[in-house]
Amino acid sequence: MVSTQPGPDGLDRCSWCLSTPEYIAYHDKEWGFPSGLSGRTILARRGNFRAAFDGFDVRRMAAYTQADVERLLQDAGIVRHRGKIEAAINNAARALELIADEGSLAAYVWRFLPTDQTSSSQPVSTAPVSTSAASVAMSKDLRKRGWAFVGPTTVYAFMQAMGLVNDHAHDCAIRERVAQARAAFLSGPMQTVNSP
Repeated sequence: MVSTQPGPDGLDRCSWCLSTPEYIAYHDKEWGFPSGLSGRTILARRGNFRAAFDGFDVRRMAAYTQADVERLLQDAGIVRHRGKIEAAINNAARALELIADEGSLAAYVWRFLPTDQTSSSQPVSTAPVSTSAASVAMSKDLRKRGWAFVGPTTVYAFMQAMGLVNDHAHDCAIRERVAQARAAFLSGPMQTVNSP
C-alpha cells in the first residue's frame, strides 16, 4: 500500500484499513500474517460463510449436491452468486485432489512464494498492485487443475492474506510484526512441509 495514517491508538497503519474497526482488527491481526479475503462485504459475512459452507470443510463441501447450491442461493447471510457458489464446491473437490498430489495445500501454495520477498512486493512509492508474476503463475496452474474464479487478482489477494507477500506500507506499525511472523513460519512449519 502507498501510505499510512495514524489510527485511533496513534499507531501508523496502512491507510486503507482505517475506515472501520473491523478493517483495523483484520489489518492488525490477520492481513499478511501467514495463515486468511479482503473486501468489507466478505469480511463482515465471514461467520455466515463459515456456517453456510460447513466450516469450509473441503471434504464436506466437495460432496455438495444441487440441493446444497439451491440452499446456499437462499442464504441471505452470504453473497448469493450461483457461479461463485458452484466454483467454491468445485474448488473444494480440486483442493482434495491437490492435497493428494502435493501432500497439503500449504506445500502447494508456498511453492509460489515470490523470490523477492525480503521486504514487500511493492516499492516504497508506487501505487498498490493487484497482481504479480507469482499470482499469475499460481492462477494459471490452478486453472489448469480445474479450479474456477481464481484469476491473478483473486490469487494475489489470497497471497496477501496468507502472508506470501507483505504489502503493509513500509512505515506501517504492523509491517514488522508480519515480517517476523512470516520469517518464523518459513523457518518452522514451512521448512517441515517443504523438506524431502
